[in-house]
Amino acid sequence: MMISIWRRRRAAKRAGKEQQRNESGEMELTIPSDFRCPISLDLMKDPVTLSTGITYDRENIEKWIEAGNFTCPLTNQVLRSLEPIPNHMIRMRIQGWCVENRSYGIERIPTPRVPVSSMEVLEILSKINVTCKKQDGEACRDFVVKVKSLAKESERNKRCIETNGAGSVLSEAFEAFSRASFDENVAVLEEILSTLTIMFPLDGEANGFLGSVSAMHCLIWFLSSGDLSRRRNAVLALRELVLSSDQTKVNGLSEMEGAIEALFKLIKDPICPTATNASLTVIYRMITSSSTNEKQVAKLVNLGLVSLLLETLVDTESSMCEKALGVLDGICNSEEGREMACNNALSMPVLVKKILRVSNLATEFSVSILWKLCKNEKGEDGGVFVEALQVGAFQKLLLLLQLGCVDNTKEKVSELLKLLNLHRNKIECVDPMDNFKDLKRPF
Repeated sequence: MMISIWRRRRAAKRAGKEQQRNESGEMELTIPSDFRCPISLDLMKDPVTLSTGITYDRENIEKWIEAGNFTCPLTNQVLRSLEPIPNHMIRMRIQGWCVENRSYGIERIPTPRVPVSSMEVLEILSKINVTCKKQDGEACRDFVVKVKSLAKESERNKRCIETNGAGSVLSEAFEAFSRASFDENVAVLEEILSTLTIMFPLDGEANGFLGSVSAMHCLIWFLSSGDLSRRRNAVLALRELVLSSDQTKVNGLSEMEGAIEALFKLIKDPICPTATNASLTVIYRMITSSSTNEKQVAKLVNLGLVSLLLETLVDTESSMCEKALGVLDGICNSEEGREMACNNALSMPVLVKKILRVSNLATEFSVSILWKLCKNEKGEDGGVFVEALQVGAFQKLLLLLQLGCVDNTKEKVSELLKLLNLHRNKIECVDPMDNFKDLKRPF
């Protein structure tokens, strides 16, 4: 009996040793416990030590602190400092261990770059302020390049730079250099703008500088001329402005010479989807403002934006579709816009197709446009109604009413159905152009 128990224990020990071998019979490598991060239990790549003396991998402990935890995960002691200190000794030991075990396929971890500190960021920003006051564009550009380089190194650097007010400093510098000649300061202005786009969204102070008259004139100048990168950055900055600034700045931008034409050109000759989306957003904010929309809408209609939007809507992705429909809805508030839409053969087929096809927002915009066109139909023959019925508008709107929608849209749908019903006898009933069999109720 005793011999049997002893044999079982020996067999268990032997099995435990064999578990360290892989299927091919080779010994598996065990990572030393002090090389593992206590949070992830993985090999540390950038070991840092907290004020409690415990070492963690930088990425893991920073996530822990950013989540609002101010205690050591292992000891639960309150941290005296939230700035972890690089543990070079452990890192060199880990690197040495990786080299010794490279035959097992272990790659040596690279020496991590030391993250930028708040003191370093504040020092660079201070130098930007000094060179800006001296109007030393070349020196200022060098410091801005350094800020952008540090921000691109890691998300931690970017957060540190943003937290220390880089957005406001750079926006103020952009405003200061834009007051002088654009041609003389184009290099530094372009570099500042490129760096600012990394830091969106900006705070109120930064938007205040970027929304100055001189800064906005410079942005429009970039938007109208220059390479593709400069135009893209300019329209992204304008989008940031109109989304976060007060209506006064939006109105001021819409009245600046060349703004509408430059934004239209970005839609007509797109350089990238991001720039097109941004341009549509800016135009939407312009034409939905209370005081300047009629003038801007008339200009956009004369440029041919209605036809361009309808052609874009034929085949485009969801986000751009919503913005294009939003702009078209704003344009159809004017008589000129509605007339241009009614005279375009694509209007009814495109609008009806977008209902229940893209998103709730796209559906709401499409219904709103249809409602505006039908409500303001002046022809005795009811051409708009007939055309809408021919492409299946009645069936599509009836289905939307059954599936459910927001109250404002529901009212418009009900009114549209009543108006369309008066003209149904003018055409032969046809099946709707869309297949609804896969649509499901949202409840």
